Amino acid sequence: MKTNLRNFAAQPPTDPSSTPPDPLILDALIIGAGFSGIHALHTLRKQVLKTAIFEAGPGPRARRNLAFSIPEVWKDWTWSTNYPDHAEIKAYLEYVANLLDLKRDIVFGAAVVDAVFDEGAGRWTVTTQDGRVASAKYLIAGTGFGSKRFVPDWPGFDSYKGVMHHSSFWPEEGVDVAGKRVAIIGTGASGVQLTQALGPVAGSLTVFQRTPNLAIPMKQRSLTKEEQNEVKPLYPEVFQLRETGFGGFLYTFSEKSLQDDTPEEVEQFFESLWQAGGFRFWLGTYKDVFFDPQTNRVAYDFWARKVRARIHDEALRDKLAPLEPPHAFGVKRPSLELDYFEQFNKENVHLVDVSDNAITRFTETGLQLANGTTHDFDVIAVATGFDVSTGGLMDMGLQSIHGTTLKDDWRDSVSTYLGLCVNGYPNMFMMYGPQAPTAFCNGPTAVEVQGRWIADVIKTMERRKIKSIDPTPEAAREWKAKIEVLSNATLFPTVQRSTYMGGAIPGKPFEQLNWAGGLPKYTDEIRGVLPELKGFKIVERQA
Repeated sequence: MKTNLRNFAAQPPTDPSSTPPDPLILDALIIGAGFSGIHALHTLRKQVLKTAIFEAGPGPRARRNLAFSIPEVWKDWTWSTNYPDHAEIKAYLEYVANLLDLKRDIVFGAAVVDAVFDEGAGRWTVTTQDGRVASAKYLIAGTGFGSKRFVPDWPGFDSYKGVMHHSSFWPEEGVDVAGKRVAIIGTGASGVQLTQALGPVAGSLTVFQRTPNLAIPMKQRSLTKEEQNEVKPLYPEVFQLRETGFGGFLYTFSEKSLQDDTPEEVEQFFESLWQAGGFRFWLGTYKDVFFDPQTNRVAYDFWARKVRARIHDEALRDKLAPLEPPHAFGVKRPSLELDYFEQFNKENVHLVDVSDNAITRFTETGLQLANGTTHDFDVIAVATGFDVSTGGLMDMGLQSIHGTTLKDDWRDSVSTYLGLCVNGYPNMFMMYGPQAPTAFCNGPTAVEVQGRWIADVIKTMERRKIKSIDPTPEAAREWKAKIEVLSNATLFPTVQRSTYMGGAIPGKPFEQLNWAGGLPKYTDEIRGVLPELKGFKIVERQA
């Protein structure tokens, strides 16, 4: 089972006499060809900077249903639905790459394993798994939020002889599950999606749940070409408007607290959000939902009533949508669902609670739980998620000018400046990573806000003939303090295992990994350091 993007990348040469490709000499090197990398490449090429992408996978990476504001892209593209599937998102990224002629500057199969900055030259030297080398003044990590998969270290894992895939590496051609015994381990976003996809076709499907997913309705609907073309003249304003919302969507929190409304008005408001669908019940609700435990409980109780009504079996209701919340609503990122809960009404779909009866080992035919119970399967989907925010960045061999690695520097706590730069790593920028709005925000909206900032910083450096910039330790400490103040005012630190507070990785520090103040405030913060480059140590180019 493949668990790392490096498994898909070009491998080290087996012939020691083989000649590696000539080094790439660039102005900027981008790591990752997802939304972040594609946007950065397009933006920096417009600034007449020689730029390339190293992408570990075989093609542009499809992650989520979101769109670029680039006019030449949306001019002729239309979606089939408001929530397209993986195949359509992948087709969209291929369309973007071809339309903007990006592939000529993307090296696929190039997994970065080493990167070091030469202070004298003011340049990064980056090496890939297969021996490619690039030299660039600017290094942009577009690895994003979830590029490193997480798989628990189960004993006997390699002994299983059936078909097994990590959910994020599910084969493009699919897996034949008709009439077969299938397991899904995990109930995060990919676990929800796979349950909906496999429940109707598997012979039997068993979902192993540690924590209920407080999923909310997606409300997917078809979109016609005509209705999209009709509103395209408004797209420039629409794309600007989405940057004014807390989460980068076309809606944001109400100006009201729950206590401002009567119980009847609360019910009506929640119902309107529920029927509208998407993340509105999460990020378009009362402004105090993540601050006031009572408001949060009212929101949870509404959610539980709506979901429990969809589940036939009482015992399953108590496991999938318990009357007492497993945690405050929304402090774990809720998934969007179509008919996830209805799947458990089917005779072939089963739920196994592993919160107090964990998976202890794998066998040749399946797995075993702590109480000795064994389960046999033909197909297993490992939907255990990602080492969120930091995992991909720490997995590239990044070395600081102080002789440490990023993995060393972040072992006990994450430290960035603006969620964009790291002390000791000059001229390096991150997109959609830690201590930015990332997990609270629509991806492309955050990417475009950060991408413009990076482009403007580079423009400033080139104009002023600056050799390098490096955030100061003091600036990084101040940013960390802001992250903690914002987070500690909320209910997010009340849960141990979450996307926001470090994820479920054993030994990972318990800390807020995201800017919890909303996208508009974040934009003000990062734009406020320009054009003076406040908070950076600046090294001028020698005359």
